[in-house]
Amino acid sequence: MEASRSVRGPSRWTLLLEGLNHLLWPAVCLSCGERRCESDRWLCRHCWDELLMCTAGTSCPRCGRDVSLYALVDGACGDCMGREVFLDGIGRCGAYERVLRDMILAFKNGRTELDIVLAHLANSAFQGSPFFGQVEALVPVPLHWTRRLVRGYNQAAVIAGRLRHPKAKVCKALVRTRRTAAQTAMGSSDARRKNVSGAFAVRSHVDVTGKTVCLIDDIKTTGSTLNECAKALRQAGAGAVYALVLAVAGQSRQ
Repeated sequence: MEASRSVRGPSRWTLLLEGLNHLLWPAVCLSCGERRCESDRWLCRHCWDELLMCTAGTSCPRCGRDVSLYALVDGACGDCMGREVFLDGIGRCGAYERVLRDMILAFKNGRTELDIVLAHLANSAFQGSPFFGQVEALVPVPLHWTRRLVRGYNQAAVIAGRLRHPKAKVCKALVRTRRTAAQTAMGSSDARRKNVSGAFAVRSHVDVTGKTVCLIDDIKTTGSTLNECAKALRQAGAGAVYALVLAVAGQSRQ
């Protein structure tokens, strides 16, 4: 019987090169820029711990706000009851706080390399949502073409393009019909609703009749933008409209 060959470990030259590589190009956290362990993917241990705090809470399946499961009545929290909501449900990665907030803001302002972390979170939230298997089209919330020109990309479209689904594809069904003021400049929920009222339409060559659509966006605050997008899709014949967002902000009612 032939003797088995012994398994050799890496040569000293390989170990030397690896050590030199770590010295010259140390692994750094994509969020804070501090050095991280090679075993930690993308972020340092501190940022991972912060991220866990942002994503650990339970949320209302209708509006995405932080809520105890015991505070839901007929699948809705007290804050979204009685409101006209065109969404059938929402999934989120977490609350718009701490490191998740910092990464989203950086991502919107040129740090496109953060898409690898944010897309990982988005895929986890999407695949864990109750509507994952029903979705037939992924529709990113559009930017006005002037803002798209200045920024160079639509962050919602970038995330949508990195979502994994067995059948749903990205469909740029929506367009902004007019440039609106930034929602962050609006002081109240009513002002936000008026700001985006009628600002979205379904493209004439896109047929969403009877389809189950999932809107993709980065941040939901009062939900006015998502609601207007869902309204436009429903008026165009969509059968159901869900949403997936990276984070939900505005945890106190306005």
